[in-house]
Amino acid sequence: MRKLYFLVPGTYGKFACGGLWAELKTVQLAQQICSADVVTYRQRETDQLFIDDLLTQKNLDQAIFVISWGFDVPQLAKKLKQYNVIYHAHSAGYKFCLPPSIPIITVSRNTMGYWGQKSPNSLIYYLPNQISNEFQNLHLERDIDVLVQARKSSEYLMEELIPALQKQCNLKLVDSYVEDLPGLFNQTKIYLYDSAEYWAQQFVSEGFGLQPMEALACGCQVFSSINGGLSDYLDPGFNCYKIAGYSQEYDLQRVINCLKSSQTIKLSEEFFAEYRRENIIRRFQIILQELNEFFDNKINFSPNIKDLSKTRLLKLRIKNIYKKISQKYFF
Repeated sequence: MRKLYFLVPGTYGKFACGGLWAELKTVQLAQQICSADVVTYRQRETDQLFIDDLLTQKNLDQAIFVISWGFDVPQLAKKLKQYNVIYHAHSAGYKFCLPPSIPIITVSRNTMGYWGQKSPNSLIYYLPNQISNEFQNLHLERDIDVLVQARKSSEYLMEELIPALQKQCNLKLVDSYVEDLPGLFNQTKIYLYDSAEYWAQQFVSEGFGLQPMEALACGCQVFSSINGGLSDYLDPGFNCYKIAGYSQEYDLQRVINCLKSSQTIKLSEEFFAEYRRENIIRRFQIILQELNEFFDNKINFSPNIKDLSKTRLLKLRIKNIYKKISQKYFF
């Protein structure tokens, strides 16, 4: 298999975020299958390859560049036009298009559907993010009634629902990095997550939404928004509750009732198997085998399937209108 180079702007400092951690975790999974390295392209780091240095090397046709940082993808795709490139798509909604020469690996079925419509002539695959095995239900005493992480939380959650809940239960609000998140989830009865407002402001989608999944794996009852990649696995009434449901008073009533109820939603480990390390490595190996075959053969073929450009869509609409008029008046 070809060597993989995962491009990220940097691995610390201002680039530290959930998307970076997910990408670095993907690198570790790839290293179980083939040779893979991290390459930075904005921030030079002493212990990482830098893109401009790497591009001076020979035999890069035997490598694959993996790009993922949404806002940088168009520039990187142009810079790496002569090489083998994969787009590892987290969020959806960026305004760029990609040529069919760049296969797409998506972290959610929601994002896969987006690219299936936007880039119908590209090879597209689904590889979910990993839920680490440390996220599991330890069946401990839970002394935190409700847990909320401030980051990405909606104004409604922070300014309306939380103050109301604080009057009736033990609520913990976290606004900094948590060293032992599995431990915190195992102390918690209910986890609240509402990111729809945050991602609407970013004009892109929630790529996957790790925290609700991790909370579920640790045995929390989850009240969450169902936007973007969250819709892949959250199923209100069956494995979670939809937050921001009609009114603040109704939300408050449902959370308090959930706290008082002896009947809680319980999920088996089979539910999480799709997102665990073993399954992802199996999927990743199959995907990489297909992609290596594609890059072996790409040079022998030209991309001759008509795309869904604005011009072609306009022609198709005009053609369909003409056909309907013809059928109505001439047949």
